[in-house]
Amino acid sequence: MSQILHLTIPPAHAGRRLDQSLAALLPEHSRSRIQAWCDAGEVLVEGAAASRKLKVFGGERVEVRPRAHPAEQPHRAEAIALHVVHEDASLLVVNKPPGLVTHPGAGNWDGTLLNALLHHCPRLAELPRAGIVHRLDKDTSGLLVVAKTPQAQTALVRALQDRSVKRVYWAVALGRLERSEGRVDAPIGRHPVQRTRMAVVPGGKPAVTHYRVLRQFDALAWVECRLETGRTHQIRVHLTHLGHPLLGDPVYATRRAAPLRFGRQALHAWRLGLVHPDSGRKMEWQGAPPADFQQLLDELEARHAA
Repeated sequence: MSQILHLTIPPAHAGRRLDQSLAALLPEHSRSRIQAWCDAGEVLVEGAAASRKLKVFGGERVEVRPRAHPAEQPHRAEAIALHVVHEDASLLVVNKPPGLVTHPGAGNWDGTLLNALLHHCPRLAELPRAGIVHRLDKDTSGLLVVAKTPQAQTALVRALQDRSVKRVYWAVALGRLERSEGRVDAPIGRHPVQRTRMAVVPGGKPAVTHYRVLRQFDALAWVECRLETGRTHQIRVHLTHLGHPLLGDPVYATRRAAPLRFGRQALHAWRLGLVHPDSGRKMEWQGAPPADFQQLLDELEARHAA
């Protein structure tokens, strides 16, 4: 808990809401944060917790008990099960389940892969982002590499930048792809209107995805995708750009009818390859898909055979 702030509402603020007055008196804090303090009972007016909407008259004595934002707090270690595929003195490779957020952020300040890593290996607290060097979306499953030393983290970041880390995904996309394999070279940036989405846009960051159809079903395709770059939502955006969004994608496939339901975007990072930062040896791992993804593939095969 930070030091308690003692304030007096100026007469000139008469008629304002409490949060508006405090935002003017505490410009170093955002209004949304001040509102959160009010909602949490951390703002007292004349000794009593006050609503953010309280109209002030001037002269009121106010106590503010600033609560640190979760982003400013040390991350907690949490006993969350990890599927460890490989571990040595420098590296940790995990097979992330769907539904697990990689790194704490707005709306998900705990219960993440980072919290699980801190419990599994407490010394990761000494590294930025607990050694995480790349991410998977919450509902994308599969392999992630984590550094356990500063030297390994630097080496892995550089390897990702020079595109020497091999990342291969399995996806199930809507429709029948015209080509059995191809390369998508299309820049990705924030959608110009829907800011929570990414899109292929002029002036976006360079993005390249290689794809190969492993099995074409009637109205769905099992596709292998290899990332040359690693932009946010890259596979999801590039396959949508081709006209084949992922089955179950809640962001990019909302306007497409699907022959069956799947509870998340059908995407799994199944192969990861890199040069070990210490030994210089080429290493590669495969991560079995989770039960829901395997069941999806089995169902597609069964329907196709019927």
